[in-house]
Amino acid sequence: MGALALVSAVGLAVDDRILVGAPIWAKPFKFSVSFVAYALSLAWMLSLLPRGRRTGWWAGTVVAVASAVEMVLITLQVVRGTQSHFNQATPFDNAVFQIMGGTVVVLWLGALVIALLLLRARILDRATARVVRLSSLIALAGAAVGFLMVRPTPEQLASDDPPIVGAHSVGVPDGGPSMPVTGWATTGGDLRVAHFFGMHALQLLPLVLLALTTLAARSPRLTRFARLADERVRLRLALTASAVYAAVFVLLTWQALRGQALLAPDGATLAGAGAIALLGAAATALSLRRTAPGGPSPSPTPPSPAPPTTPTEEFSA
Repeated sequence: MGALALVSAVGLAVDDRILVGAPIWAKPFKFSVSFVAYALSLAWMLSLLPRGRRTGWWAGTVVAVASAVEMVLITLQVVRGTQSHFNQATPFDNAVFQIMGGTVVVLWLGALVIALLLLRARILDRATARVVRLSSLIALAGAAVGFLMVRPTPEQLASDDPPIVGAHSVGVPDGGPSMPVTGWATTGGDLRVAHFFGMHALQLLPLVLLALTTLAARSPRLTRFARLADERVRLRLALTASAVYAAVFVLLTWQALRGQALLAPDGATLAGAGAIALLGAAATALSLRRTAPGGPSPSPTPPSPAPPTTPTEEFSA
């Protein structure tokens, strides 16, 4: 994936072809970078397993092989100068997309096995255990949003034999006005927003925990963070962050399904965002409350291993 990212970056520089409103090499570049972060995050989580590592190794290998097949097919279609996702224009294009759909299902099932192993694992640090498990479940939900994209649009249903079946956008055709870099639609809903946000819970939530444990380790010198030395406080904060993240993911999915652009929220979306912010702030304040008198004394724990992170783009089209 790292090598393909470099090849795609060269393609972006020397190949001026445009496909569905974006540079033709943009998709393999974003996918390869995203797969790097996704795979490294899963590998870090597998390293936390005290048992079932052999099963985890096989599940991780399935994820790696499935993602490699996906990228080979995406790059093949780029070289051919045609669309990879949703393309049924010719029998060959349809076969490519069907194989891609199969690899996505296999990849999702491999990630599901890893999530189940993490749910059963006895990880000593409770905050780490909760974050690893919840982030893997949210990432699975984010990946599942990709299955919503293969549904035919009303315009496609009205056609006898449409060459393209499925879309990223909701309420507007793919390839219209879009945000820079991400390519997300600016005039209608875009399922890639929730897809991206959900999948990258694997990196963002562990980063929150890493920040908390780092501050806890420095609490003797930074008195303002002394409460973070209590594992129970970090656990409550980790659960709060996970709940807020899941709520935002649901909100983004709901917004996209209503055909609403990310940067053009209506009153209902703003109300939902406000409720999440208020409840999250209240839960954070409660999480930071002092331990009741007579309870166990705080005991700092060493920081959890840092998950590999990379700025990424959406995993699915």
